[in-house]
Amino acid sequence: MKKIFILTIIFLSNLTFLKADVKINSIIVGKESSKVNIIVYESLTCSYCANFHKKIYPKLKKDYIDKGLVRIEFRSFPLDLAALNASKIAHCKNDGKSEILHFLFENQEKWVKGETIDQLNKNLKDLIKSENLNIDFDKCTNNKNIEDFVINERIEGVKKYKVNSTPTIIINEEKFEKTINFKNIKKIIEKLI
Repeated sequence: MKKIFILTIIFLSNLTFLKADVKINSIIVGKESSKVNIIVYESLTCSYCANFHKKIYPKLKKDYIDKGLVRIEFRSFPLDLAALNASKIAHCKNDGKSEILHFLFENQEKWVKGETIDQLNKNLKDLIKSENLNIDFDKCTNNKNIEDFVINERIEGVKKYKVNSTPTIIINEEKFEKTINFKNIKKIIEKLI
């Protein structure tokens, strides 16, 4: 299934997408005027990405984002069809807020299980319903504008930053090449602020 998904992405990267009627908003936390801009390319089925959201992001938010020093943008880099569908859910309200994205990562173990895409989709749909997130799963996952946005984020990551795994972090347009932990990220931020 992963090979088919990757081949589909490669095929789509050679197409020029038409501009969508509705602009889809990026998921961004922090002030635009921040000295440090971080981009995180991530897949919602990636356990290392979930770890980033659970252990590193809260410290970044408390120490830097809430103080106006850092702005972080979460970009989709789905590694499989389940991650693509979850990314569509994260963008579905189209408000640019990160709450649903964080929720999906925090509850990853509840929905990223099963042998088929149908099982994973059912788990994700059930989780959304159980939490009353007021999201129409079918409407969101069938939204072509959101799908194009998510796939284009992935394509841009490959073309512009040579992203080939998740999570990949870009700090002020430079690819972060060290082990991803709060200590290493903090060192870079402190040099830039």
